[in-house]
Amino acid sequence: MATEQVPIHEVRPVTQELKIPARFIPQPVLEPGHTYSSITDHISSIVLRRKMPLIWYVGMGLSTILFLVLLAAIGQLIIVGVGIWGINHPVAWGFDILNFVWWIGIGHAGTLISAILLLLRQEWRTSINRFAEAMTLFAVASAGLYPALHTGRPWYDFWLFPYPNTMTLWPQFRSPLIWDVFAVSTYATVSFLFWYTGLIPDLATLRDRANSFFGRKIYGMLALGWRGSAKHWYRYESAYLLLAGLSTPLVLSVHTVVSFDFAVAQLPGWHSTFFPPYFVAGAVYAGFAMVLTLAIPFRKIFKLEDFITIKHLENMGKVMLATGMIVFYSYCMEAFFAFYSGNVFEKYMYLNRATGPYWKMFAMLIICNGLAPQLMWFKRLRTSAFWLFVTAQFVNVGMWLERFVIIPTSLHRDFLPSSWGMYHGTRWDWSMFIGSIGLFLFLLFLFVRFLPMISIFEMRTLVPEAHPIADEPTVEKAI
Repeated sequence: MATEQVPIHEVRPVTQELKIPARFIPQPVLEPGHTYSSITDHISSIVLRRKMPLIWYVGMGLSTILFLVLLAAIGQLIIVGVGIWGINHPVAWGFDILNFVWWIGIGHAGTLISAILLLLRQEWRTSINRFAEAMTLFAVASAGLYPALHTGRPWYDFWLFPYPNTMTLWPQFRSPLIWDVFAVSTYATVSFLFWYTGLIPDLATLRDRANSFFGRKIYGMLALGWRGSAKHWYRYESAYLLLAGLSTPLVLSVHTVVSFDFAVAQLPGWHSTFFPPYFVAGAVYAGFAMVLTLAIPFRKIFKLEDFITIKHLENMGKVMLATGMIVFYSYCMEAFFAFYSGNVFEKYMYLNRATGPYWKMFAMLIICNGLAPQLMWFKRLRTSAFWLFVTAQFVNVGMWLERFVIIPTSLHRDFLPSSWGMYHGTRWDWSMFIGSIGLFLFLLFLFVRFLPMISIFEMRTLVPEAHPIADEPTVEKAI
C-alpha cells in the first residue's frame, strides 16, 4: 500500500460525490488573492487616511449647500406656517406625505439586506450590508422630518406620544399619523441598534489602528471595550441574531402601517386591500435601486471592485427585477379592480389618472417602474454597472412618481365638480424635498469618512484561510 501527496485543490469535492447540481453549489463572493491583512488594510485605510479623494469634497460641499436649503425651508415653515406649501382644497396632502412615503421605502433595503438575508445565510450580503444599513438610518431621518413638520406646530409634537401628563391629553389612536409615529420610531430604534452592534468589532479595529490620539479615544469609547475574546464573540453573535429576528418583521410591518394611511380611507384610489403587500414590495424595489445608485459610484471611487463584485450587483439587479414585477402586477390589479368592481367613482378615478391632467406622470410611471426594469432579464445588462445604474435611476424617479400619482390624483377631483382643483408643489415644497436629499447625502458622506462602509470582520470570513480545511495543504490519498 502506497500513498501520495495530492494538492488540496485536486481533491474531488463532496458535492461531486453526492452529485449535487452545480447551480446549487454556493459561488464565491470575494475576489481571490485576499488575506485577513489585505482586507483589513484596504477597508480601514479609507477611514484612517488623512485626505479623501477630490470628488468626496465636491459631494460633501454640494450636500452641505442642499442641507442649508433644507434649514431655510424649515425656518420659513415655522415662521409662516404650512400655507407656504401648495396644499389646498381638495388636495390637503401633497409633498409632505409623498416624500415621507418615498423616503421610508428607500430605507427598507438596508434592513432586508442585513436581517432577512442574514437569517437566510446569503453570504453575498456581506459586502453591502453595512452600507445599506447606514442608508436606512439616513433615509428614516429624512422621512421623519415630514410627520414632525406637517402638523404646522412642531413644538407640540410631543403630544403624539402617550406620556403621562396632568392635562390628560392622549393621542388619537385611530389617526394614521399616530400609527406612523409608533411604527417609524420603533423601526429607527431597532435599525440603529442593529447597525451599531454590527459596527462594534470594526470600531475596535479602527481603535487599534488609528494614528491620532483623539481617534483612538473616540473609536475606543464607541467600541465599548471590545477585545475579541470568546465571551465577547458569543454575546455579539447572540445579540446580532436577536436583533436580526426583531428587524425582520419590521420590514413587513412599517410600510404596511404606512400603507394604512391610504387603505383605511373611504376614497377611490386609496381604499384597496392589496396596498400593504404592494407598498412593501415597492419599498424593497426603491431601496435596492438606491443602494445601486450609491454603491456603484463609491465602488469605483474607493477601488472596492474586489469587495463589491459584479456578482453582488447582479444579485441586486435580480431582486430589483423580482420586486419590480410585483409592483407592475399591482398596477395591473388597480386597473382590474377599478373596472371589475362596477363602482363608477373607482372607474373614473383610474381613467382620470391615465387620461386626465396628470396623464404624463402616469405614463412616466409605467415607463420607469414597469418597462425600464425589464432590461434586467438580460444577463449582459444585469452584469453591467452602467446599465444597472441607469435602471436604478429610472426606478428612483418612477417610485417618486408612483407616490405622486397615488396621492394628488386621487384627491384633486372630488365627488363634486365644484370641488375640483389642481395641485403643484411650490418652491418651498421643492426646497424641502431637495433639502431632504441634501440631509441624506450629508450624513452619508460623513459616514463614509469616519466609519467603514464595508464590514471588515465579516469580509474576513470569506477568505480561504477562514475555512478550517485551509490549515491542511495536503491530504493522504490511498492507492
